[in-house]
Amino acid sequence: MELFESVLSKHNIVLERGVFTTLQVNIGKLCNQQCLHCHVEAGPKRLENMERKTVDRLIELLSNDAQIETVDITGGAPELNPHFRYFVKSVRKMGKEVIDRCNLTVLSEKGQEGTAEFLAGEGVQVVASLPCYLKENVEAQRGHGSFALSIAGLQKLNGFGYGKEGSGLILNIVYNPVGVHLPPEQAALEADYRANLQKYGIEFNHLFTITNMPIKRYAEALEKGASKREYLRLLIDNFNPQAATEVMCKTLLSVGWNGQLYDCDFNQMLEIQLNLRSLDIWEIERFKDVGSGISVADHCFGCTAGTGSSCSGALV
Repeated sequence: MELFESVLSKHNIVLERGVFTTLQVNIGKLCNQQCLHCHVEAGPKRLENMERKTVDRLIELLSNDAQIETVDITGGAPELNPHFRYFVKSVRKMGKEVIDRCNLTVLSEKGQEGTAEFLAGEGVQVVASLPCYLKENVEAQRGHGSFALSIAGLQKLNGFGYGKEGSGLILNIVYNPVGVHLPPEQAALEADYRANLQKYGIEFNHLFTITNMPIKRYAEALEKGASKREYLRLLIDNFNPQAATEVMCKTLLSVGWNGQLYDCDFNQMLEIQLNLRSLDIWEIERFKDVGSGISVADHCFGCTAGTGSSCSGALV
């Protein structure tokens, strides 16, 4: 038995998927960045990108599923998928909420000049990754010049109304820790972000603090610094039973770029199959056919440490 399963058992916690309202779609691993903390191992040389036939199958399933209220599109840089706009338009026509997980720098890429305007026109919620408000910390994770491009991306989104009171265009920012520690208290850090980003005239709605997962590229970085064991111990020692009862996999289903189904994006990257068996979007007639079982492993301590972590920030 995995240690995480043992800890859940000790606290009499049973994780099961209930009525899930969010479909998170990893539309591809192609990205204009190659971030140090990226659990997807995305980058400019990745070839995995969702094909049109896979997008069309998702649209077909979504059109017959009123249970799914939100489609959360991630990557890589999802905007680099050639079918991104088609997918967004199709889902928005159904009246469902669409989230674009944007790394901000992609908005300055060639061919992406109209992306911010497109997102605003479709009323897409933007969840923008900015791992810190300090230039040196951002560039330590993302490379030289990334901070200026991130600020430019936020300013561009603000220019179309994102983050502005009364606009209806939601702009949330994601923080990832720099170093071997848990995120600080979310509300206090949000105040710090506001104070520092105001220097650039930037407005946003909320800040989400997300714990870095000790998998893939971030795990490799920890191993190089001989601190992986230390980080895992930190997560285990800070296990929070309350956070464990609120984990996102209870209300979310994850789809890979090739149509495979998973409990979450992290399981997807580790290829931990849904209910421990391979299942894809062509094998089901409706999303609820996937069942209620949730596959867990020791990386799940990342979602249950401290105040908890999800794609929408702290859990408690």
